[in-house]
Amino acid sequence: MLRFIYPIARPFLARMWLILRGLTLGVRGVVLDGEGRVLLIRHGYVPGWNFPGGGVEAGETTLEALKRELAEESNVTVTGEPVLHGIFHQPSFSRRDHVLVYAIRAYSWPGPHKPNREIAECAFFPINALPPDMSPGAKRRLTEILDGTPPALTW
Repeated sequence: MLRFIYPIARPFLARMWLILRGLTLGVRGVVLDGEGRVLLIRHGYVPGWNFPGGGVEAGETTLEALKRELAEESNVTVTGEPVLHGIFHQPSFSRRDHVLVYAIRAYSWPGPHKPNREIAECAFFPINALPPDMSPGAKRRLTEILDGTPPALTW
């Protein structure tokens, strides 16, 4: 019986999930080196370059999530205290998505992350030679961090 009802109810259930789900929280790390470069990743499922990061899991602090995501996506180990740059509303997927962006200047990086299904590429780019398909939101955050301008409210 469910086999026949589910296809009919699926669109309704999907909408209800978007309405009833709670706030989602993510983190991104702006990893800056001493040579004027920033670390960027390119996902295999989203176009363009962005900062490494991801979702905060249940029971996890934002700093724990940041350290986990940096290790998983870019092979970075945070060795100092990340500096919170800002909290941004990211409405591109849902009206309930928010992202905390941290600047990281103390870290170790033994080399690039090996490509996999999630991460296609990982590399440092000079600030004055960023990839043309870098995420516009990431460009704004980088400019804010480097210039000391007040952060915007949305991604």
